[in-house]
Amino acid sequence: MNIRKKVRWNLPPDTNRYAALDLWVRAAEDEDWSDAEIQYVMDEVVEAEDNAAGLEVLAWYTYK
Repeated sequence: MNIRKKVRWNLPPDTNRYAALDLWVRAAEDEDWSDAEIQYVMDEVVEAEDNAAGLEVLAWYTYK
């Protein structure tokens, strides 16, 4: 899957990837992302090597 969409949300400081993912998912749902698109990003975050890598995934899918 090749997702080029971005979500508008703010990452709270000192948040781990799982807490951030929870917030990101809510924002993606509010912006009418499909379940498949959200699941794809969730899988990337969970499968990331570490917390920093997971947060980088979320940053990629976030408007700057």
